[in-house]
Amino acid sequence: MNKVIGKPINRVDGKLKVTGSARYTADMPVENLTYGVLIESTIAKGKITKLETTAAETAPGVLAVITYRNVPKFNQITFFPGGQSLPILQDENIYYQGQHIGIVVAKTLEQAQYAATLVKVEYKIEQPIIDIDTALQQGYKPERIFLGMLPAHSFWGDINSGRSQAEVLVEQTYSTPIENHNPIETSGTLAIWEDDRLTLYDTTQAVSLTQETIAKVFEIPPENIRVICQYLGGGFGCKALIWPHTILTALAARYVQHPVKLALTRAQMYTSVGYRPPTRQHLTLGATKDGKLTLIKHIGENISSSFEEFTEAVTMATNMIYACPNLDTNYNLGSINAGTPTFMRAPGEAAGMFALESAMDELSYALGLDPIELRLRNHADVDPATGHPWSSKSLKECYQQGAEIFGWKHRNPKPGSMSNGDRLIGWGMASATFPANTWPATAKVTIYNSGKILVESATHDLGTGTYTVMTQVAAEVLGVSLEQVEFKLGDTNLPNAPLTGNSTTASSVGSAVQAAAMNARNKILEIAISDSNSPLYQAKPEEIIFDSGKLLLQNNPTVGESYQEILTRHGGENIEAVGDNAPKQKQQEYAKHSFGAVFVEVQVDRLLGEVRVKRCVGVYGAGRILNAKTARSQMIGGMTWGIGMALMEHTVMSPHYGRILNHNLSDYLIPVQLDVPDIQVQFVEEEDPYVNALGTKGIGELSIVGVAGAIANAVYHATGKRIRDLPITPDKLLK
Repeated sequence: MNKVIGKPINRVDGKLKVTGSARYTADMPVENLTYGVLIESTIAKGKITKLETTAAETAPGVLAVITYRNVPKFNQITFFPGGQSLPILQDENIYYQGQHIGIVVAKTLEQAQYAATLVKVEYKIEQPIIDIDTALQQGYKPERIFLGMLPAHSFWGDINSGRSQAEVLVEQTYSTPIENHNPIETSGTLAIWEDDRLTLYDTTQAVSLTQETIAKVFEIPPENIRVICQYLGGGFGCKALIWPHTILTALAARYVQHPVKLALTRAQMYTSVGYRPPTRQHLTLGATKDGKLTLIKHIGENISSSFEEFTEAVTMATNMIYACPNLDTNYNLGSINAGTPTFMRAPGEAAGMFALESAMDELSYALGLDPIELRLRNHADVDPATGHPWSSKSLKECYQQGAEIFGWKHRNPKPGSMSNGDRLIGWGMASATFPANTWPATAKVTIYNSGKILVESATHDLGTGTYTVMTQVAAEVLGVSLEQVEFKLGDTNLPNAPLTGNSTTASSVGSAVQAAAMNARNKILEIAISDSNSPLYQAKPEEIIFDSGKLLLQNNPTVGESYQEILTRHGGENIEAVGDNAPKQKQQEYAKHSFGAVFVEVQVDRLLGEVRVKRCVGVYGAGRILNAKTARSQMIGGMTWGIGMALMEHTVMSPHYGRILNHNLSDYLIPVQLDVPDIQVQFVEEEDPYVNALGTKGIGELSIVGVAGAIANAVYHATGKRIRDLPITPDKLLK
């Protein structure tokens, strides 16, 4: 049998990428191409009082300057439920700095850029709300979170009773800053109209959602719109939804009757495609002296824009990670004059688990318990929120294996007790978790009479390895080599698939590919055993195996024939089959999550307060691993991001003018090679028959969860100083 699932297979698209042959959105060759450049607001709140575009309109090469004064009317859409959508180019109102107030289209990019500088705008400036404190003074409690899918308030038991039972209390506030996604490929769109039909090349994690949205905006049938994104240079959430620049590009192309390409600059990525909002989290943990939790209270405070509602769901993990009889989690939300936040790798869990795991570490010190032991004593054997059993859970094994690899037993628990010259050494750990969701998806498999296999689904590859793992799934089910399989994605002409996000692609699309391959396999099997000229004639299906591109008798593998032979004798017809991944009722009876444990060693300079992460160990239970190499790569990437979250990343906004002050990769710091320590990743073998047909769980977002908490806990162990406000910078340690 061709056993390739789980193997460390190299990326099937690797050669295309390293040779520059893979075409990204900005690389698409188009005749008569023109270029769009955005005109942006320079204030955070107010109204446009004067807009002078004549100089720009008469500049060389300019085809159009589109503003609210001359824009064709189109339908407005709501990007997030619970709020009023920003009307794109519909009036003179300004809601945030960087808001798109126009677009210049010219024959060359340089001409468009120059013309955009000629547009003169005057404003009536109003006082913006920028900081979280002022916003929360006028804040409110949202009713629902996560695109309206979940209630904001969760509670059970009696918090007052839990407080009275507590012999030890931890009550602290933790905060995280604004963070930006910074994928290596900036967002962009290329729009081509032919009469009332639109082809859109877009940097999107959701070709189908983009198609649906654009159809509503322009009131044309969805089938008249084709959205294509075959390669994506990272997304991390900022490309999961449709943003105004995509609509404006399509609008401009229709207006000038030429293809238009628009690519956001790095600076525009900070104002145009969302961000992780700042959070302030109030945690109360109560426990008996033997370490059993009696209460958990977690109130998340964050901000959204003044025109839409987005809540960073920081309490989702709190509701399920530990067993506790009394729990109360809720939110306060304020509005500021900035763009709307959005999903960013592990939205909710990344920030929420930093706070919760820091508080658990503080509780372990207050109790005099080892941090792992405290977590084991409060291990949730079932989902505390629903009472459902876990589809699978190996968190205890993650603790045990991680501690063994890291050498946790050698840790001196006293803060400041470990050092190496001028560097204080600290060891910290934290739990990790992320939902293992599965969304409906469809795939199609075609077996050609040449023996080649084509697999198709309108999913996406963000650089995570989707091309590769889907090829592996199809190859194993059909018993063929990887070279015989071609996987196509990123095109709305293909079978429908959900947006790529929430760590669902491998499980959702992978299960659909598996189903389609099984259906194709059954079709060709039926042809063979029904054909009197076949050596497999009248064989029972269970007697046949699929190997090396052939159907063979299991008990006598010398008897059989190839796909090509079967289909040639059958008139040369190709076999086509579709498979889907509609979640089954049985799956709803189980709670489905991935889990992990993160262990970190830091060194802190006594004099300078500089923190260096020296070692990082992550052990994870995430169901069936489809590709050992790409999975490990995903985990290293996420853990590296967790280092950035803990020590570096912080978008700075002017408190007076609402401008982003560090909208570049020189001032917005992210880890580089010298910042990345020795990272060890290990997966616990985990069989999960309930999570989905493939038995796999998402890992892309699990990888960042818990890392910032483990680093903060290690810094405390090294220095005796608890930093509850990310990022952990030298000035905070030296105060």
